[in-house]
Amino acid sequence: MDQRARVLLKTLIERYIADGQPVGSRTLSRASGLELSAATIRNVMADLEELGLIVSPHTSAGRVPTPRGYRLFVDTMLTAQAVDDSEQVEQRFRSELAGMEPQKVITNAARLLSNLSHFVGVVVSPRRDAGFLHIEFLRLSEQRILVILVDSTGGVQNRVIVSPHPYTQSELTEAANYLNAHCSGLSFTQMAQQMRGEVEHLRGEIVALMQAAVSAASQAAAEQQEDVVISGQQQLLKVDDLSNDLASLRRLFDLFEQKSLLLRLLESSERSTGVHIYIGGESQAVPFEELSVITSPYEVDGRVVGTLGVIGPTRMPYERMIRIVDITAKLVGSTLSQR
Repeated sequence: MDQRARVLLKTLIERYIADGQPVGSRTLSRASGLELSAATIRNVMADLEELGLIVSPHTSAGRVPTPRGYRLFVDTMLTAQAVDDSEQVEQRFRSELAGMEPQKVITNAARLLSNLSHFVGVVVSPRRDAGFLHIEFLRLSEQRILVILVDSTGGVQNRVIVSPHPYTQSELTEAANYLNAHCSGLSFTQMAQQMRGEVEHLRGEIVALMQAAVSAASQAAAEQQEDVVISGQQQLLKVDDLSNDLASLRRLFDLFEQKSLLLRLLESSERSTGVHIYIGGESQAVPFEELSVITSPYEVDGRVVGTLGVIGPTRMPYERMIRIVDITAKLVGSTLSQR
């Protein structure tokens, strides 16, 4: 594209984001600042449409951006956002989240992202590098055993396991004492390896109990990982581009309910630095042409431990959303590091 076409495309997208209405040649002529005839603008628009950057709805002579057009706009045409947004985000963050416990910081960060963006805020809770600290077994019946696990982060989990062997309480105490003496400080993976190779001298049924306990403990720890906090789903009901399609809304709310696809997307963005933008289903994990997702990893003590972001329509003010996500990620990381 030449510079003239780039200016017209940028103007068209900015006008459409602001107004939500297809943009016609006359509007572009006034807003672009280019001294071009209506015929010339129509020719340029036809070229942009052929490139797949804009499209003409059936109900209007104007054009609207395609996901490909938004992608070009985001990658090459965005300008620096005014600092006022950063100051607003920081002030809101400090006033609403100061002094909170870590999990409340995560929950309220999602709510704050939604309130500031007027879309959906999502935050993945920090990964806990939990290892084994202490275990106790309590006999509930001949075959049901309560496993009480304390991990290295101080978390306590209770799990009931069913064993074909009827253990006595003294046997359960023996197994717990062995694990506490030999495995404290190990990861659950290391514990599983030790159960496979270093306990041949123990009775087979005790080893089987230990292996079952390690498996239950590992599962309990995994269930605490990567919890996704979502806030503001109802905001999408106010977006004309989405609220007119009930089938799409149902699919969206199914996505928020299941969380697995959304978590996959957020996890993938942890491997990149800075803000990442997915437009119109580019992520495949969130396959909605009408949605965009802006994410950023956040760090605690210099290490990436989670991701946060905003989910909204492709017609969103990208410059402002990028700044909101970026500064919130920095503030969440800074606040959690202080905890």
